[in-house]
Amino acid sequence: MISLENLSFYIMICVLAPLIGAFTILFLFIFEEKMEALKNESRQLALKEELQRNKFEILSQKIQPHFFFNTLNSIIGLARLDRKPELIHALETLSRFLKRKYITNQSLASIDEELTYTSYYLEIQKMRFGKRLEVTQAVDSSVKPMLIPTYVLQTLVENTFKHEFERYPGPALINIHIFAEANLVHMKIWNSKSAHRERLDHERDANSRTGMGLKNIKQRLGILFPNGDPQVHFLSDSEGTTVHVTWPIQYEAPKGGF
Repeated sequence: MISLENLSFYIMICVLAPLIGAFTILFLFIFEEKMEALKNESRQLALKEELQRNKFEILSQKIQPHFFFNTLNSIIGLARLDRKPELIHALETLSRFLKRKYITNQSLASIDEELTYTSYYLEIQKMRFGKRLEVTQAVDSSVKPMLIPTYVLQTLVENTFKHEFERYPGPALINIHIFAEANLVHMKIWNSKSAHRERLDHERDANSRTGMGLKNIKQRLGILFPNGDPQVHFLSDSEGTTVHVTWPIQYEAPKGGF
């Protein structure tokens, strides 16, 4: 026969056990939430640091002779030829291009904004390459409000000049194709290759184009979309090269985010 004392003990256990279990589950839930918040905070800090490094590298590259001095030489040439309308347009375009770099500290922008920003860069290059440069775009209107990591498009376009058009003669053809499919944004940057290349040059190009530049872009995408499995692929043949980048569709930056 169960004594009154034992009965009271069993009743207490029956009452307390669910409470202890509930408190344990609540504690684990709060702990997991806290850990997730700490992970997000760590990702945000890592992204901010990476963005600062990225912006510094981009600005340094542009202000050094490779791009900036070539642009100044083109502008000086327009001034000497007294082509004032073209000179004014060139200075305005360069001003917009540099201003965007100095005032933008966001990690994500709309695709429409990045297309506009990249157009400034292409206008500047048009001064140098003239009719040799041809740019075509196939951009679905539905993707323009979607977000893209800042500078990714312009960086990939710039690579086509750095690794191809400034090194080899011939037509300088670029195609920018951006569309959405299966909850992903797809961006393909294609550029033509010179017929004057040697086979060894093709191999060197593949090695250089798939180096630190694409690696850095993939790292940035990984920080911005940690659960989205963003991808960067490089394809090359005798006709041209294509960089294919994918990332999850997103219309708004994360709250309290980057």
